Amino acid sequence: MARRPKRSHNGGPPLDEYKGPPWGKGDPYIFLAWQAAHAKAWKAPSREVMLLRMDKAERLGLTYEEYTLEILERGRHLREEDTERIGAIKAARKRRRVRHLD
Repeated sequence: MARRPKRSHNGGPPLDEYKGPPWGKGDPYIFLAWQAAHAKAWKAPSREVMLLRMDKAERLGLTYEEYTLEILERGRHLREEDTERIGAIKAARKRRRVRHLD
């Protein structure tokens, strides 16, 4: 009979005992390409780009993080005409605050 996992166990493989390559059984090229793309996407922008984004986010009523995340997730820069999307971001911000207080 198989042993039951501990209550806090997620049912996945043990992470500490793995002795194989970091890409597991998959293609190493795909793993390394995704790793490089992730590092490039989250690389800190130049000072000028950061200041421009901060100014634009402030004019739209968003935080720098919300504005930058919109660029990274959807690949587009928000404008004043994008009132529907800006409203959705602000509504999500309010929902996060309420959930935090629960």
